[in-house]
Amino acid sequence: MKDKIHPKYFPDANVTCSCGNTFTTGSTRQTLKVELCNKCHPFFTGEQKIIDTAGRVERFNKKYKREKKAE
Repeated sequence: MKDKIHPKYFPDANVTCSCGNTFTTGSTRQTLKVELCNKCHPFFTGEQKIIDTAGRVERFNKKYKREKKAE
């Protein structure tokens, strides 16, 4: 390997999640900020959160609503 071309490696980099969880890992950055971790991600917690801001689903259904055909 060539000298002085690789970034510095931090074996004890601190990771902070938006939920408040912190843990240590190895990285080329000393501190990392993430939005999701294993403590708050729906896959790991088993909780599914569906956020419908401003009625997007209702607006979609209203716009593309099909009329029932009379038989």
